[in-house]
Amino acid sequence: MKTPLQPTVVFADLTGMSRVFEAVGNARATETVSRLVQWIGGVCESHRGRVVKTRGEGVFAMFPDGASAVGAVLELQRNHQKRLTVWPAPLRMDLQIGVASSKALEVDGDAVTLASRLSGLAGPGQIWATQSVIDQLGETGVRHRSLGPINVRGRSEPPVVHRIDWHAEVAAAPTVPASLALLAQQSRPPDSNFGQIERSWLDVRSMFRADELPIHVGRVNEADFVVNDPRVSRLHARIEARQGGCVLVDISTFGTWVRLHGTAGAGGEIALRRGECALRGSGEIGLGAPLSDFSAPTISFNATGGSVLLERKDAR
Repeated sequence: MKTPLQPTVVFADLTGMSRVFEAVGNARATETVSRLVQWIGGVCESHRGRVVKTRGEGVFAMFPDGASAVGAVLELQRNHQKRLTVWPAPLRMDLQIGVASSKALEVDGDAVTLASRLSGLAGPGQIWATQSVIDQLGETGVRHRSLGPINVRGRSEPPVVHRIDWHAEVAAAPTVPASLALLAQQSRPPDSNFGQIERSWLDVRSMFRADELPIHVGRVNEADFVVNDPRVSRLHARIEARQGGCVLVDISTFGTWVRLHGTAGAGGEIALRRGECALRGSGEIGLGAPLSDFSAPTISFNATGGSVLLERKDAR
């Protein structure tokens, strides 16, 4: 039987940042960390959380109950760990997360301090939660292991802490969604047995075989390729495998624009309103605004050799 719902605090912090700054330099590392922190905040908000503060290395958020908070941190770890599988080792930044509940939360209250301390004590890729959080989960099926009383700085009585297990669902996942910018430019060698689509957010590419399509481009974390801009619909466009090629299908509110390069009719924009367009050669895709608008959220694509590369472009 679940205990009464209690407001719950989450501290989600990135680790290993100094190694990344050394590997890629301050400007690129800062931009990537900022994108990751924005993504963490977005996931928290999608689970009814309120981001109280973003820090250089993570997010402090409050939730109405323990189950909402745990749902958010499970999604964070599962999706981020899938992302790390395609990152080179020197560039990996793990998440370590602390979760604590209290009957009444204050920004500087006891649960806030405790969640922050647990985040610091948790190892990379771990979620540590207090007994009060676990008691609210009931029959949700969330797996966890008691670590027993843990000495926490500033507390005279050690709280009972649990480590929440998120690994089983990751291992069973058939694909690796990209909810955010990955860090390093890298592509996987093509499989000659399948047509493939490769998509990138900022600098990193992920490969999709033809039998893994369709994929969705959109603003929400459920999309396979996320573009965080208010003009982008929750699920904005779908890319399908069709007759040995790839087709872009607009399913958005504000429309999609496509510009093809190096083909007949190159240079002009194709406006799609619930329509579709074959992706051939290279070009650009504008989401929610024409490509002639310099601020349009834009993806470049290259459909050659039986694969398609999608890459987020900066505002021009």
